Amino acid sequence: MDSIKNNFSIRDLENLTGIKAHTIRIWEKRYDLLKPNRSKTNIRYYNSESLVKLLNIKYLNENGYKISKIALLNSVELTNNVKTLESNIRIENKPINTFKVAMVTFDKNLFNSTYDELTAKMPFKEIMFSIFIPLLKEIGVLWQLGTITPAHEHYISTFIKQKILINIERIEHTEIIKHNTFVLFLPENEIHDIGLLYIYYHLLNKGYHVVYLGENTPMESLKDVLKLFHKITFISYFTVSPSEKLICKYLEKFNNLLLKSKNTKLYLLGRKTAILSPKDLSKNITLFNSINQLMLKI
Repeated sequence: MDSIKNNFSIRDLENLTGIKAHTIRIWEKRYDLLKPNRSKTNIRYYNSESLVKLLNIKYLNENGYKISKIALLNSVELTNNVKTLESNIRIENKPINTFKVAMVTFDKNLFNSTYDELTAKMPFKEIMFSIFIPLLKEIGVLWQLGTITPAHEHYISTFIKQKILINIERIEHTEIIKHNTFVLFLPENEIHDIGLLYIYYHLLNKGYHVVYLGENTPMESLKDVLKLFHKITFISYFTVSPSEKLICKYLEKFNNLLLKSKNTKLYLLGRKTAILSPKDLSKNITLFNSINQLMLKI
């Protein structure tokens, strides 16, 4: 795993906050809003406190505060204005930004306090769709850009996964009222299970019978469920596996092995499926662009 990143370039700040580097430089020069450190070669770099301050500045600015007025606030006044604004309006970008701060500073208490505030205002389903899913998408981009390390991604993903599991536990013993069987699995070498876990939660909440097999599931082992259930919809999430070279062969084998009956289907999500075209799919395989699109189908 890469070393933990404690200092951020101006480009990192741009990626994390959405504020253009050019704008950040202007704010520094004109209003003295940030005071970057300098490397031995005179390159700007910023600490986590600068990131938190910039996110708070952005929040106030997006909600009617002029930069010239924000620049006059000290750190305590800046924080208090943010808290006052939060108590008067509801905006989804603020918790997303706060979770980013919790991620880059490895602050468990900040994550949990922010989550607790959200649960007092909205159900878990809404938190997942309006906060966690957009957050995870942003984190994926930040990781690809090199703004955060795998340590950051794993840290925040673990906490989100814990919250999903807690909510699954709360509804696992509810009565099954719909007798379609959904079998949820990830293929071999695939371990990114947050999306699949949330689909599990959603299906349980709707009263479906669900067999959750989880990550790294050999295809051959899926044959066992065919012996027990008459009508099965398999659901899987391809994030890193199968590879682009093998995905069509994987689906061809899956179709021949598990989708022989008209009562069996496969629903697929994940970024690896983006290379697939209709000619790569049998009639029993359906692609979905998002969890939300899948939810509307089920």
